[in-house]
Amino acid sequence: MSRHEASLPATYFDALYAEKADPWHFATSDYEGAKYAATLAALPKPRYRSALEVGCSIGVLTQQLAERCDRLLALDIAALALDQARERCAALGQVTFEQRRLPAEWPEGRFGLILLSEVVYYLDQSDVQRLAEQASTSIADGGDVVLVHWLGETHYPLTGDAAANLFIEESVGRLKVRHQARTADYRLDVLSA
Repeated sequence: MSRHEASLPATYFDALYAEKADPWHFATSDYEGAKYAATLAALPKPRYRSALEVGCSIGVLTQQLAERCDRLLALDIAALALDQARERCAALGQVTFEQRRLPAEWPEGRFGLILLSEVVYYLDQSDVQRLAEQASTSIADGGDVVLVHWLGETHYPLTGDAAANLFIEESVGRLKVRHQARTADYRLDVLSA
């Protein structure tokens, strides 16, 4: 399978959501449910004043993460995904959704938690370097950055390992690896400011 050389465009995700409302089975997959539980269990703090979730998709993890956040800004590149996420999380007043393409449209503000779950490998090397710099400068003192990546074969610009390793390498001196876990299917990295 050949890899995309550049960061995946919005049209790639728009086509996936137009074809299927939940293309990765986030709402029904046992794998996703177990991975979400592991992600939440790996968070170093019980609660965060301000959090940023990059790549919220249809809001399944967003809904669970919101229980631990005073304010949660959830971003996605795909409008159709965001429509579902807004509906799923309509009762959660602490959650705000925005359509943005990262790293070009990084949000203002500082965050106690930045969650990058299954998104960094959609970017090419130069965009991962920019993303790591933005996350490193936007994380609050003592804040946490969590990376989660599937380890299977894809046609994305980077593998799960390459994406996580590059992000960590580009964050050296600003973020410190606090915890790493690996299953047969995914890796989870927790970095702290």
